[in-house]
Amino acid sequence: SSLLLMSGVVVAVGLCRRLARRRLYSRPLLFAFLVEMFSTFQICACTNELSLLGNVEPKPHTALTLTYGFTVLHGLTLAGSACNPCGTLQPMWGGGTSLSVGGLKIAAQFVAAVLARVFMHFIWSLEMTEPHLGALSQGCSSPMQTTETQAFCIELLFSVVFQLAVLRAESVNPKYRVHLIALLITMLVYAGGNLTGAIFNPALAFSLHADCFYDRFLSYTIVYWIAPCLGKFLILYVF
Repeated sequence: SSLLLMSGVVVAVGLCRRLARRRLYSRPLLFAFLVEMFSTFQICACTNELSLLGNVEPKPHTALTLTYGFTVLHGLTLAGSACNPCGTLQPMWGGGTSLSVGGLKIAAQFVAAVLARVFMHFIWSLEMTEPHLGALSQGCSSPMQTTETQAFCIELLFSVVFQLAVLRAESVNPKYRVHLIALLITMLVYAGGNLTGAIFNPALAFSLHADCFYDRFLSYTIVYWIAPCLGKFLILYVF
């Protein structure tokens, strides 16, 4: 049921992106906002559902396999979308995207993060499958299982590694690049998922753990917003 739900989200987002491309291509700002919002919604909604499947046996093989598979699927279906505020900073830094367009895309990403959370909470409230039972009663299911300093360093390091890999993979054939990036993300999740969640995406972090941001806003902002953005700026500065 979870796989059908996530597949349905992917299909629906694909149809919405296609419709926006046909109807709104002459209105570039609205088109950019909606496409980025739809794409980020897909990643946030699917990852929210995946977060419930972490305890499915055999552990952690099932969760890692699903992470790899859906990361490949996202890469194939969401080409041209950043879906990550840190990724949007690169063209803004290089002058390829204006400040207004970049800000619009970042706003779309956070709007999508909230919409995905609301949508998934509605689905979970229906309790259609066993993983959904009690999902809404967890509150802040904190992914930070270490000190704030260590969590900051881990998210910073993972962001640097990920952004560096994305830059280095730009010359790779796209059909191979998707698999390389998916493999890297899966390895990072395996390495640090039990410590910080290995998110390195501010919008995704907010969608997954909004309750934790309400309870401990400063520490979660530093770890899950500032650390990934700082990693991105370090890469941009070096290159």
